[in-house]
Amino acid sequence: MEAAVERGDFRWQQSLGYDDNLVVSDTAIQVEDLVKSYGPVQALRGVSFEVCEGEVFGLLGPNGAGKTTTVEILEGLRTADTGRVTVCGLDPHRSGAEYQHLFGAALQSTALPDKLRVDEALALFSSFYPKRRDTAELVRRFGLEEKRRAYYSQLSGGQKQRLALALALVNEPRVVFLDEPTAGLDPQVRREIYDIIEELRQEKKTILLTTHYIEEAERLCDRVAIIDHGKVIALGTPRELKERSAGTTRIQVRLAQPAHDGALERLEGVADCRQFEDSYVLHSRRPPQTIVALVKHLEAEGNELQSLEIATPTLEDVFIELTGRRLRD
Repeated sequence: MEAAVERGDFRWQQSLGYDDNLVVSDTAIQVEDLVKSYGPVQALRGVSFEVCEGEVFGLLGPNGAGKTTTVEILEGLRTADTGRVTVCGLDPHRSGAEYQHLFGAALQSTALPDKLRVDEALALFSSFYPKRRDTAELVRRFGLEEKRRAYYSQLSGGQKQRLALALALVNEPRVVFLDEPTAGLDPQVRREIYDIIEELRQEKKTILLTTHYIEEAERLCDRVAIIDHGKVIALGTPRELKERSAGTTRIQVRLAQPAHDGALERLEGVADCRQFEDSYVLHSRRPPQTIVALVKHLEAEGNELQSLEIATPTLEDVFIELTGRRLRD
């Protein structure tokens, strides 16, 4: 993998299994030192990142981290206290209709009138733009043919989300903002949304999505900014970020009784140990030796092993190492 990041000349070669020959050189989104407060609460504390043309870029973090505030500033829905943003060279707050025609967005929560039909919603949103997609094609693409004449109130949660994505594309946008696009959806519908986002990738759309799902960021995103308490704490490809835990294996155990005095941290091979409710997460450089040492320690302490899971590190492990807590805490 090759990667080069330079201010003003952002170059990145992708080699994550999507297209090893894809080279993207233009910056579509630039965010510099965003600060935003709501009264005493500082939602953003100097957020900075860049997104390339045709890239799927993820803001990954827990609820309240500042993801939605960042996206709403980019959409022109909120104004930053300080900092600068541009999308395709335009300022969201100064470019008026030109900017509104440039992007599409699916907000975290979409609410339409209950008695608005699916095809009516698409026709209405399409009428707002001089450049528009064929709404009948969007209905087919998003699997809404049978619901074309259904009222919004008659749609399931997954159908409402597919409609929200279709509405985000009626103006053939260059940039698409997706705020928690699969939140609250069941696994089957979530996979359907993933397929749609993959299709948009093939169309070379620039996509900025927010998520708190680890598997979503790893599957969909070319690069990820991990954000917490209003700050970007790590940025890179999923592979690059997971290399922070390179050389270690994740071992999660549940014990019959709590471990005392940091004993698990001192087991052979353990590089890091954290407790979360009724389980312990250990990162080990020598998993076989760690497991043997763990069993011997438990026998000596009269404790019992209730469960043990072994896995390669994930983006959540990176988050744990950086913050000391789980992504969804």
